[in-house]
Amino acid sequence: MRSVLLGLFAILSCGHVLVASERPNIIVILVDDMGFSDIGSYGSEIPTPHLDALANNGLRFSQFYNTGRCCPTRATLLTGLYSHQAGIGWMTADQNVPGYRGHLNKSCVTIAEVLSAAGYFTCMTGKWHVGFNHGVTPANRGFHRSLNLPAGGLHYSDQTGPKGGTQMFLNGEQVARDHAMFNPPWYGSDLWTEQGIKFIDEALAEDKPFFFYLAHVAPHFPCMAPEETIAKYRGKYMAGWDKLREDRYKRQIKSGLIEKGWQLESRPDDVPEWESLSDEEKTRYDDMMAIYAAMMDEVDKNIGKLVTALDDRGVLDNTLILFMSDNGGNAETGVKGKYEGENPGDPHSNVFIGKCWAHLNNTPFRKYKHFNHEGGTATPLIAHWPAAIKPRTGRNGWVTTPTHLIDIMATCVDLGIAEYPNEVDGEAITPMRGQSLTPLLTGEGAFAERPLYWEHEGNAAIRVGDWKLVRQGLKGKWEYFNLDEDRTEQSNLAEKYPLEVAKLREQWRTWARSANVFPKPQKKSN
Repeated sequence: MRSVLLGLFAILSCGHVLVASERPNIIVILVDDMGFSDIGSYGSEIPTPHLDALANNGLRFSQFYNTGRCCPTRATLLTGLYSHQAGIGWMTADQNVPGYRGHLNKSCVTIAEVLSAAGYFTCMTGKWHVGFNHGVTPANRGFHRSLNLPAGGLHYSDQTGPKGGTQMFLNGEQVARDHAMFNPPWYGSDLWTEQGIKFIDEALAEDKPFFFYLAHVAPHFPCMAPEETIAKYRGKYMAGWDKLREDRYKRQIKSGLIEKGWQLESRPDDVPEWESLSDEEKTRYDDMMAIYAAMMDEVDKNIGKLVTALDDRGVLDNTLILFMSDNGGNAETGVKGKYEGENPGDPHSNVFIGKCWAHLNNTPFRKYKHFNHEGGTATPLIAHWPAAIKPRTGRNGWVTTPTHLIDIMATCVDLGIAEYPNEVDGEAITPMRGQSLTPLLTGEGAFAERPLYWEHEGNAAIRVGDWKLVRQGLKGKWEYFNLDEDRTEQSNLAEKYPLEVAKLREQWRTWARSANVFPKPQKKSN
């Protein structure tokens, strides 16, 4: 009924549905737990030639933001709202207050619902994680086709261990992971891409523009990848996080991604100096990061596979591809990380790269996944659309305008010539909060400056222009930074500008009250 009503709304509002050739296909690629500097064009030593090709022939955004955590990012991306407004201020446990119900609520619509009503063929593969446990599925939130996991963590068809019991669903119905149609044994990055290409073929057969949401599970823990890919990287991380981080920082400055005056965030006190480690410890850490690098290699290989498929079908030119990550590098499990199993990196192991390598992942920023400092919320954004984007390369080619996940919905509505509804099935729909990125993509028109907001687990931030107020934890002290001069958040100016801090703190609280951040749950559920 919800999809039918959305369709009627589109017909009544637009009066027509345009044919496929007049609107771009849209592909949104989201990776899981990738740090800011983990691909080549953002400073990494990990070779990512296919992503780099998209960047070199499209646009690179230097100040694009996510929410700092997996579920809230997915809620924000799919709805164009701040995550609490969509009902997912934390994770997928229902904490019995509006901003923390743990699933997409009825006051939001997804990109798939809006674009399907406008005549798009909508599909997704990979990680869902916006309330499957509450009955909120891709199939009942606008996706015509889907192959998905309820959450994440599954990389192999024959995987065992903590995520080994994960179920898989095809178009809303549970399907065996080893079903012959998937040609098992499979590796996840291959499966999500290849199944997505099959869905695209269905869209082309129906002569419809398509929206494809490719939600990679990699490089999220447990870190695992094909052995032949891992072997390419063993030994390459024996240089250690101290040197590798300096190398990334230098490449970032050389490319123009960051300013030379932005100080590299120093190694945290609890992260050991690489040269202080024993040879055995170095070998262990090297192998952990080799597994992670192999996962990024596999993602990149599949980006190439997808682009080739689009080109072979003659639709690459009019397809907008957006690539981003759901949060910064993941420091969970601390300094030691996890390195468990007879053959770490295989389908029966359990590897987390931990804080030491997350510090490298997020070069040059502070903090990690969970937090609202730049290391938690800054992500690459690559945009590729040959029909409309004129490539911008070199030091001055970066798009430096602060942008956010809330802008993806608005961009899809704009480019898809769709209508964002005011009401669906008797429920008032919260107005979208973002702005279309089209002016930045095409170089035509203006993109208005506006404040941006964050909150997760008591961590909080507001950015207005070049100024950012950020807090670690519910009882933490607010810090104040000029991001034009100090995007790595090294020089706290809160004591110097108390009136400005007070003003922004109240502005954040006003937003928090309006966006369902308050009331907060009495107790966080497990």
